Amino acid sequence: MEFKNKVLAGAALAVSLVGLSLGQSMIGADEATAQGPMAPSFEVDPFWPKPLPNEWILGNVIGVAIDERDHVFIVHRASGEGIFGTNTEIGLASGVSICCEPAPPIVEFDPAGNMVNAWGGPVEGAPYVWPASNHGIEVDHKGNVWIGGNGGGDSHILKFTRDGKFLAQYGTPGVREPDSNSKTHFSRVAEIEVVESTNEAFIADGYGHRRIAVLDADTGEFKRYWGAYGKTPEDPTERYRHDPTTPSHPQFTGPVHCAEPSRDGKLYVCDRSSNRIQVFEQDGTYLFEKLIMNETLSQGSTWDLDFSNDADQKYVYLADGQNQRVHILHRETLEPIAMFGGGGRLPGLWFAPHSLATDSKGNIYTTETYEGKRVQKFISKGMKEVTNFDQGPAWPEGMR
Repeated sequence: MEFKNKVLAGAALAVSLVGLSLGQSMIGADEATAQGPMAPSFEVDPFWPKPLPNEWILGNVIGVAIDERDHVFIVHRASGEGIFGTNTEIGLASGVSICCEPAPPIVEFDPAGNMVNAWGGPVEGAPYVWPASNHGIEVDHKGNVWIGGNGGGDSHILKFTRDGKFLAQYGTPGVREPDSNSKTHFSRVAEIEVVESTNEAFIADGYGHRRIAVLDADTGEFKRYWGAYGKTPEDPTERYRHDPTTPSHPQFTGPVHCAEPSRDGKLYVCDRSSNRIQVFEQDGTYLFEKLIMNETLSQGSTWDLDFSNDADQKYVYLADGQNQRVHILHRETLEPIAMFGGGGRLPGLWFAPHSLATDSKGNIYTTETYEGKRVQKFISKGMKEVTNFDQGPAWPEGMR
């Protein structure tokens, strides 16, 4: 309770400051007449997506990406120790009931929530090594699908067509010892993002390494890399345990969980266990950092992020899998404006919101790992005045 009170008190101050500084400069006609700070608002769609065919179910959903058609691609863990309760969740697969069995690892939905394709997984004799624990997904401007992995020996990334045809494997698979200055392999990559204007792939590398790596998206040529504050990365000698009373660590503490490029040439990096977002130019020049709910311990507060769909990408939406929230931040400063959600199984609540993406209409999609095992859609409802910093579940008006 003391922790929450401190957070809400600080948040209330931040909201007041944001309200004073933003005034009428925020997007949308409603903002000009508002008395207090404004923020994008959302409402969960409890019927998205539609049920999967073939008695399929999802495991840990650990990545989401949106293509130019607003098709939603997710990656989940369809196998692995402890993912499913054998006779309860996947009784069909184990031969004891008519339900259920895991869907293929890559699932594609259309905007209405219909599943339109599913593929992926290890294939004997394939010219690639499927990750031991697939993690993160990207659909680039050419329609290619990229995935990483954070299991033991996942020191590579894969690229496919959107229909699952293998295109390339970058990095030497099977390397278990981290080397954050290697140009031949990665170490348990969390996320990949491709920038169309430069045709560069930005790699959040990751759970083993402590860096951002950049590749040519066509050839896989290694172009550059950097660690925290734009410095040379160093591998950890011991496990990091966050202490909010000490200064920020000089290295990424990991996992380096997201690397999200903005349209104006910046890169936003999630250093999850340190509760921070570091902002860089895309050449690696360090700009600034922001701590988010810095008293958060265990798995940290900065899991994944994406931007609002206005031309200036004025807002950042940040998935926080430890506090079970999505934070709304002002992108220019990363000052918090509001947060919504909460822990639970109902629509609009979360069990470890892991990944987040926005579509062309401004809707948010989140995925949940561990026992969450789902993807949810939050419909953009325009700008609204912030009356409570912690807005609770994104339910219809009158139900919150």
